[in-house]
This record gives sequence, C-alpha cells and structure tokens, in this order.
Amino acid sequence: MIFDVLGWIGMVLVLLAYALLSTNKISNGNIYQILNLVAAICMAIGLLPKNAWFSFALQVAWAVIALVAIVKMIVNKKD
Repeated sequence: MIFDVLGWIGMVLVLLAYALLSTNKISNGNIYQILNLVAAICMAIGLLPKNAWFSFALQVAWAVIALVAIVKMIVNKKD
C-alpha cells in the first residue's frame, strides 16, 4: 500500500513540475529540479516491489540528472 501511494505521489509531482514549467509558472531552476528529484525517488521506491526494473532504472537516472542539475545550480551561485 505505501509503495503504491509513493508511486502516485511521484507521478503527480512529475506532472506538476512539467505543467508548471510548460505554463511558465516556474523556470528550469531549483523548484523544478527538486520536484523532479523527489518525484523520481518516490516512483523508484514505489516500483521496488513490482520488479519493474526498467522503470526503476529510469527513475534512478531521472533522480541522478535532477541531483546533478541541483548541485550545478548551487555551485554556480557561489561563483
């Protein structure tokens, strides 16, 4: 049950992030990347008991990409 809830939360967060970006409510910045990171983590956890390893791998990659983007934004702010 908790895995399904986390999966649904992740799905909603991905759609929310994309909708906000597409409607110019947010830019490709911290908020967008944090939404993507949290969404990917939630969906990856939700996929664990399903043995959907290709989808799990996609979410791990999505989380890594978001994390790298966040780190780059933080580093660039300090320059």
